[in-house]
Amino acid sequence: MSEVLQLNVDGLRPDASREDAGIDSLAVVELSLVLKQHHGMEITDDELFELATLAEIVTLMEQRKRTAA
Repeated sequence: MSEVLQLNVDGLRPDASREDAGIDSLAVVELSLVLKQHHGMEITDDELFELATLAEIVTLMEQRKRTAA
């Protein structure tokens, strides 16, 4: 996620919000598209907007990766 969105991960914690990490609404849409196109994960931008923390986003990505495999 940090590579796709070009995030500076220094000092970020799993409980950081999207906003704290610098992930705005455009970045959420971009992340959703990249996950589908490059990783075969179906995660909609609406689903990502419902998640409050980076840890929740990563957990969902891990779940979808397991089901996509």
